[in-house]
Amino acid sequence: MMDLFLRAQPLLEKAVLVTLGLGFGAFFLGCVLGLLIALARISSFRPLRWFAFSYVSVFRGTPLLIQILLIYFGLPSYGIVISPVPSALLALTLFAAAYLSENFRSGIMAVDKGQWEAAWAMGMGYWKTLLRIVLPQAFRIALPTLGSRLIGLMKDTSLASTVTVVELTRVAEQMGATTFRYMEMFLIVGAIYWFINQILTILQTWLENHLSKRYA
Repeated sequence: MMDLFLRAQPLLEKAVLVTLGLGFGAFFLGCVLGLLIALARISSFRPLRWFAFSYVSVFRGTPLLIQILLIYFGLPSYGIVISPVPSALLALTLFAAAYLSENFRSGIMAVDKGQWEAAWAMGMGYWKTLLRIVLPQAFRIALPTLGSRLIGLMKDTSLASTVTVVELTRVAEQMGATTFRYMEMFLIVGAIYWFINQILTILQTWLENHLSKRYA
């Protein structure tokens, strides 16, 4: 197996960068979009709440693979052509935002209402209270689920191989096809996914402990 790993190493190094780029990129963009959707879900403006609810329902209720295929193969039918990597990033972001919005919404709802009332009593407006008082606490509450979502996204990037993105799974398929050593190649790639996610788990645990000590 080591000889196969060394042979595939140049391709694997590039594929790891693509996988990390897709995973972190979709997570960051998904957090921004997810937070906006979470705020829409708790908005007093009913049409906005309905829109946010529908978005979450659609993207959580359909497979990520279908969403990737719709964006890459479906949109060209309407004159919208997106290359493989941006297509995969867009699909992963939209998918992640639906789940992250629920994580953020749960975190915001878990903050005691007295915090809002105390801030308003001090003359702070809605946005100032949200940004300075509520969101920092909501983020700390939601941190474990946010970390789990990032780890899940790293694994979900393997679906980008279906639209020819050369990430880890695609490299395993290509090397397996040329060497006929599929089992060993997929074991190697599986080990790389596991290693990446172990590092993310350690970082998540460290951040949770750090915030617990700081805000205890």
